[in-house]
Amino acid sequence: MPIALTADHRDLADVVAQLVARSADREVWPELVAAGLLGVHLPEESGGAGAGLMELAVIAESTAAGLLPGRWLPSVLASYALARLAPQHPALAELADGGSGALVLGGLVAEAGDGTVRLSGVSAPVLGLPGADHALVRAEGAEGAEWFLISGGALAAGVREEDGIDLTRPIGRLDGGALAPGSAQRVAAGECAEIELAVAALFAAEAAGLCGWAVRTGVEYAKTRVQFDRPIGSFQAIQHKAALMLVRSEVAATAAWDAARAEQQSPAQQRLAAAQATLNATHPAVEVALELVTLLGGIGFTWEHDAHRYWRRALSLSALAGTEAETAAWLGALALTEQRDFSFLDPEALPELRAEVGAVLDRVQALGIPATTSASRVTGEPDNDEAEASWQRVRPGAATDLLADAGLIAPHYPEPYGRGAGVQEQAVIADEFAKRGLRQPSTVIGEWALPTLLEHGTTEQQKRFVTPTLRGEIFWCQLFSEPGAGSDLASLRTKATKVEGGWRLQGQKVWTSGAHEAQWGICLARSDASAAKHRGISYFLVDLASPGVEVRPLKQATGRHEFNEVFLDDVFVPDECLVGEAGHGWRLAATTLANERLQMGGRLTHGGAHRLRAVIESSDHAASTDVALAALGRCTARENALSALNLRAILARLGGMEIGAEISVAKVFNASAQRAGTFDLLAVIGPAGALTAGGHAIDHLGLPAVLFGGGTTEIQLNVIAQRVLGLPREGR
Repeated sequence: MPIALTADHRDLADVVAQLVARSADREVWPELVAAGLLGVHLPEESGGAGAGLMELAVIAESTAAGLLPGRWLPSVLASYALARLAPQHPALAELADGGSGALVLGGLVAEAGDGTVRLSGVSAPVLGLPGADHALVRAEGAEGAEWFLISGGALAAGVREEDGIDLTRPIGRLDGGALAPGSAQRVAAGECAEIELAVAALFAAEAAGLCGWAVRTGVEYAKTRVQFDRPIGSFQAIQHKAALMLVRSEVAATAAWDAARAEQQSPAQQRLAAAQATLNATHPAVEVALELVTLLGGIGFTWEHDAHRYWRRALSLSALAGTEAETAAWLGALALTEQRDFSFLDPEALPELRAEVGAVLDRVQALGIPATTSASRVTGEPDNDEAEASWQRVRPGAATDLLADAGLIAPHYPEPYGRGAGVQEQAVIADEFAKRGLRQPSTVIGEWALPTLLEHGTTEQQKRFVTPTLRGEIFWCQLFSEPGAGSDLASLRTKATKVEGGWRLQGQKVWTSGAHEAQWGICLARSDASAAKHRGISYFLVDLASPGVEVRPLKQATGRHEFNEVFLDDVFVPDECLVGEAGHGWRLAATTLANERLQMGGRLTHGGAHRLRAVIESSDHAASTDVALAALGRCTARENALSALNLRAILARLGGMEIGAEISVAKVFNASAQRAGTFDLLAVIGPAGALTAGGHAIDHLGLPAVLFGGGTTEIQLNVIAQRVLGLPREGR
């Protein structure tokens, strides 16, 4: 999905893409001016359209995808910044009408004397500076930041042109000492978070455009390039490379979008969004570009192919954005006290629903549940990482009864079990929980079992199982995986033999989460051995108290055992516990329902920012403060990206758009984020990682549960490559 979410923004992106496509044949600057693309963000009185940063981001993504040469990006950055500092400045009209600009942000010092201002020092490299009509310059003055506008020949005197790695745009430095006294016109004073945000957002938007082009180019090549008598896109190594490129591309677009939407938020929110966009989009674009070159092989490493031109622009953007370590440390320091806001609803939205839900939750809290609790306390479990990492679930009790009666355990379920809540209603309910410090309880595996029963089960099955599960009286496990059928689930061997009044199950299941505590299991078994691999499988509900069921715990590397082996030795399952028709269980298992629970946040179970934050605040770490803060910044950026992915999916659904690759992308990125986070944590704590105290090493040892659960990352990459990117299966 590109940055654009609305129909208007998508139309804008299409118009820009068509214009940029003509840039290979002739100079398109006059067309950019005529189309209003230099002033789309400026006030109408200055010749602009009064739009904002989101529109600029949409344009930047399209211009980068077409590798538009020239001065558009530095010019709009200069005019955007000037409009924030001096909204009535006459130079704005010139910039909207085709004047070129550059934004100089550091390296210069302002000194007052004899009624004039002198600038000294030399700036870092600046895009678009050589030949610019205007330069907006930030210099360090006696009282802090000061802003100056330098124009025309006076500006040219101080410009040092440089050879840039990006072959499509001029770049240079500003030598303050070479400027004539009085050539710098003072515009404003003070820092401006909006300017920092605009730079980060538009750099990230360009990075997203580069990544999108790289994915499209790589996939097209992989579909047509033949080696060993078949397309290279059928090779798993190529599929995984392309799928990972897509994941990074989607995250980059999301990061740029999140930065652009922060335009109307507080300075603290703008700085959080700017830093995460740099870390999640601008820097990773270099790796995506390099992956494209290696996917293309020799042709990608030649001057004739455009890949190196995109690669060079990605390198230029990444370098100009500042170092990854400094940005991460800066974000980490900010994340000690600030948190990104991902709310999207009007606080007054659906007031009647808010009042009704709020009244129920107030009664829940009146039972003695602390206001700052997590869902584990609502359900009676200890509020700690171990509980969160294991199986939080609803348990019988007065609080659960209140929530179940109000349809708040699973509000997306249809009545009478839930409230039939759509996306907006679910978001309002989640907001009311969050206001009270309550996390919504979960039925865990019940969230897989119950929707299947609601979709395919009989009325009797629904009455028998749904309400007791929502009240915490039934806890489920999933009897799917087998020793020889893990990710290849359809190769399962557990047999179901038809007998009078029911079925006899014979086989073994493994990696069964929570089976040692569950009362019932959803089970796939092969009921027709003569049928094709994905057919002849039936879907059963198994009472784990039945004779012949044996549960053996599997002790994990952590020392705990959430997983189990389950042996089914001639276990009788009555006919009323077969869901759907015999032989159609695979379709039931693969069903993804449209009313799935809304995912609101991005907090990581393993390697989460909350762990690093606690370590830093306690000073219980071996790494230097800067290294620790950088680790926190990276974790925070990853979690913010996950939250932004979730938010974009929600808004897309609210807008009636079909969800694209976001679900698969979020699964892969979530797993990789947790993996990276645990390594960041271990690197920070140092020797303490040799101890069990604090649970940090145990946190890392529990990581495979995430990497394997719900399908390994490699399986998810196969899904993305084949079902999203359309690459051929092996041998085709």
